[in-house]
Amino acid sequence: MISFVGAGPGAADLITLRGAARLAAADVVVWAGSLVPEAVLDHCRPGIELHDSATMTLEDVLAVYAAHDETTLIVRLHPGDPAIYGAIAEQIDWSLAAERSFEVVPGVSSVGAAAAALARELTVPGVSQSVVLTRLAGRTAASMPPRARGTGGVPPTTAAGAAKARGTGGVPPTTAAGAAKEGVAAFAPHGATMAVFLSAARPDELAAELLAPGSGYGPDTPAAVVVRASWPDETIVRTTVGRLADDLRATGATMTALVLVGEVLAEEPVRRRSHLYEPAYTTAYRLRSAAGSTEGRPSARRSEG
Repeated sequence: MISFVGAGPGAADLITLRGAARLAAADVVVWAGSLVPEAVLDHCRPGIELHDSATMTLEDVLAVYAAHDETTLIVRLHPGDPAIYGAIAEQIDWSLAAERSFEVVPGVSSVGAAAAALARELTVPGVSQSVVLTRLAGRTAASMPPRARGTGGVPPTTAAGAAKARGTGGVPPTTAAGAAKEGVAAFAPHGATMAVFLSAARPDELAAELLAPGSGYGPDTPAAVVVRASWPDETIVRTTVGRLADDLRATGATMTALVLVGEVLAEEPVRRRSHLYEPAYTTAYRLRSAAGSTEGRPSARRSEG
C-alpha cells in the first residue's frame, strides 16, 4: 500500500491525524527533506527505511515502490497538500499501471498557513470571493497548458490554433514567452486574491507580471511574503505590489516562500459582513431573526434534525 501524504506546511503538529497515523504505521517513508522539516518524522517508528527525495529522480522513487510488495506500508511524504504542485499524478499513473493499491491523504496547504500567520481571511465579502493559486512559468514553462485563450480548444501549436491565439505576438504559446496564458499576468486582470508559489527566486519578473497592462492590481495593492510558513523560523513581510520585488529579494528566500496579493490583505475592518451569520439572512438551518432581535432562530430542518 502506498500512501501519498500531505505533510502540511511545516509545523510537525499541522499534519493531519490521518497523515500522522500513516507515518506511525509506515515501514518505508520517502520524504522531501528539502521542503519538509525533519521534526515531522517524529511521527514515525524508529528504525524504518527512510529515503530523502531531495536528491532522487522520479525513477529513483518508483524503484523504491517497486522494491517492496503490497504488504509493505509505504508513505510518500509531500510538503503541504499533495494536490497542489505535488507531482503525484505520475506516481498515481505508475501505481495504476503496476496494479498497486494507493491512497491520497490531504494536507494543510501553505496557503492556509500563510493566511493564518497574517491573520487574514482570503475571501472577504465585497473584496474578493476567489483565490487564484499559480506560479511563474520560469524554467518549467513547458508545464503550462499549451492552449491559449480563444483557440476553441485547438492546440495553438497547430496552424489553426496559432491563427486563433490572441496576444502572443506570433510566439508559440508553448514557449516561455507564450506560456503565460495560465501564469500570473494572465490572472492579474481579475484582481482576485492570488497566492503565488515557486516564484521567490524571480522577484522582478513576478512584480512585472502582477503590474502588467490590464492588471487588476496597482502599486499600492497589499501583498505579503511568508517564508517557511509555520516553521520555527517563519518570516512574514507585509508589503505592496510596488515594493514587492525589493522586499522579496531582501528576504534572501528562493524556496519555501509564498507570495499573497490582494485587497483582502489590507489591515482594515471588513467592508461587508458575511451573509452566513447575518441576522437578517435565512439559511437552511436558521431563520431570519425576529424584528428588533439579532438572536438566531432554528429552521424546521434544524428542529427536525
